[in-house]
Amino acid sequence: MSVIPGIERLGGEQARLVRGARLGLLAHPAAVDRRLRHAATVLGGVSGTRVVRLFAPEHGIAGGAQDMEPVRETVDPVTGLPVVSLYGEDESSLAPTPDELAGLDAIVVDLVDVGARYYTFAATAIRLLGPAGRAGVRVIVADRPNPLGGLAVEGGPVAPTCHSFVSELNVPARHGLTIGELCRLAHRRRRIDVELTIVRARGWRRGQWWDETGLPWVLPSPNMPTLDTATVYPGTCLVEGTNLSEGRGTTRPFELVGAPWLRARELAERLDARRLPGVRFRPACFVPTFHKHAGRRCEGVQLHVVDRRRFRPVRTGAVLLAEARAAAPDEFAWRTEPYEFVSDRPAIDLLAGGEDLRRLVDEGRPLGPLFDAWHRFEREFATERRGIQLYRDGP
Repeated sequence: MSVIPGIERLGGEQARLVRGARLGLLAHPAAVDRRLRHAATVLGGVSGTRVVRLFAPEHGIAGGAQDMEPVRETVDPVTGLPVVSLYGEDESSLAPTPDELAGLDAIVVDLVDVGARYYTFAATAIRLLGPAGRAGVRVIVADRPNPLGGLAVEGGPVAPTCHSFVSELNVPARHGLTIGELCRLAHRRRRIDVELTIVRARGWRRGQWWDETGLPWVLPSPNMPTLDTATVYPGTCLVEGTNLSEGRGTTRPFELVGAPWLRARELAERLDARRLPGVRFRPACFVPTFHKHAGRRCEGVQLHVVDRRRFRPVRTGAVLLAEARAAAPDEFAWRTEPYEFVSDRPAIDLLAGGEDLRRLVDEGRPLGPLFDAWHRFEREFATERRGIQLYRDGP
């Protein structure tokens, strides 16, 4: 039996939560039920309920905007509903204003997350909670499974100086939580005064990956086309903090990593020699059609995950950066342009949660001590998250 997502339950046996309400809906193209009906359609079918306003996260309601591109939608062409952008020109746009919440009884959140701290949809949902509470608007999260399962956690803490839209909560880079559980964690830690309801995904167990749920995969953002992409993303998103291409502008974003000055075979051999669990590295050449190094021939690697339950994407991503810098120390560089509305700290520090990874890579020092520190934080977080988990362990 397939898992029943929260939005489908909200349109069925949990309809009392929205019946008769004027609703806002924070969603994107992947907010569909098992029949591929969008959340707006599902909620619109509840007797006496009116969806009156849409709220758009990064990439927009239609999902066409690229990374860090302001969402400028004002009207949804499919439903004709007005759209409020929660990803605009500056950081103030990341939370709704009182006027944008006026007249609503509740906001339904239906967003497919991919299990990584950097993926901004959870941050958008969390930043909605406070303003909604102050406006007297209920928040209902129509929950969904974590595509990477809910057992493994990986990565270190977020330093206070590195709090940003890609590190909204101090959780590991791979957190093993659903978006509903992340909202619950923020609600508890910050004592946010808002009426928060989580409609669970029925039938999900934490040991299940997305392709074991029976749910359709709809790309939640333009460069997240498959579950394979999501599997490596918690590690290769770190590449965004460098001048290497993370494969945007190809058909395998985040699985391909390279640059014009790298030698594919050398990098693949260096990485395979590290014997990282669950992954192999194939020498690869590609020409991005847009983004970094657009139109230029890049050499690098493609990550092939051969055992996803042993694979440790965040550690793999850190090692990849270290080996790429060691292979081309004169050309490798950290991103210096503003990143997710932050201009006074390196992007890699925002992604990694602190400066330790950058410093160790620059100095060519072993990453083992950093991974040991991560392991301590992972154990602490695994204990904390037990108090907010909504789903049972097991396959």
